[in-house]
Amino acid sequence: MRWGRYRPATTATLAAALTAVLLTGCARFAGPAGQPVAGEPARGGDRGGDRGGDQSRNLPPVVDHVRTTDRVVFLTYDDGAERDPGFTALIRERRLPVTLFLTDTVAGPAYGHFAGLRSVGASLQNHTLDHRSLRGLPYAGQRAEICGQQTKLGSRFGVRPHLLRPPHGTYDTTTLRAAADCGITAVVLWRASLNADGDLSYTRGEHRLHPGDIVSVEEATRTEALLETIGKRGLRVASLDDYL
Repeated sequence: MRWGRYRPATTATLAAALTAVLLTGCARFAGPAGQPVAGEPARGGDRGGDRGGDQSRNLPPVVDHVRTTDRVVFLTYDDGAERDPGFTALIRERRLPVTLFLTDTVAGPAYGHFAGLRSVGASLQNHTLDHRSLRGLPYAGQRAEICGQQTKLGSRFGVRPHLLRPPHGTYDTTTLRAAADCGITAVVLWRASLNADGDLSYTRGEHRLHPGDIVSVEEATRTEALLETIGKRGLRVASLDDYL
């Protein structure tokens, strides 16, 4: 009689204990809503602005310098600064692997010229459709600017750019999400800038060129003098495509 009286209670106790064990095991793999579990990779989250694309995908890096032991620097040009005839001749003669960031409304009328530069080694990349400042725009607007230029360059040159330079060098997290959704793998800024007076300025760090520096050239006619400076530092120009 005593065994029969307590047998149901013992069964219930075992069931409760088993349930507790199972719940404890599950707790190792599920954290609070929206929070990654310690030791597990983050699965995305609220990055601000409108949502778009796959939230679990990594965002493209923002770079102004490439980590490399090669003694190379990278020359980049925006919009229509590359249309100087002397610059074109220099690129053709030396087959310089420069990177040209093109805006459709600025460079579009001269796309034939840029096709010629591409044929001798220049890389054509994305500088948006209309050169609007991206930071602060909603996701849809930023995506239209970036993807729109991807489409333009793809249809004109048969290429799909993978690098983006945001106009004025300004961006936000929404820019990175939109860029990723448009197929961009890196957002490219610059550590050094050659201004119209021929002077190099730097956004950070030591005020001289180092291997891996990305240089923005504002005045294409100053390129030959810049090449002399680069040579004196024991550096050479390389293709950004080969490193990013």
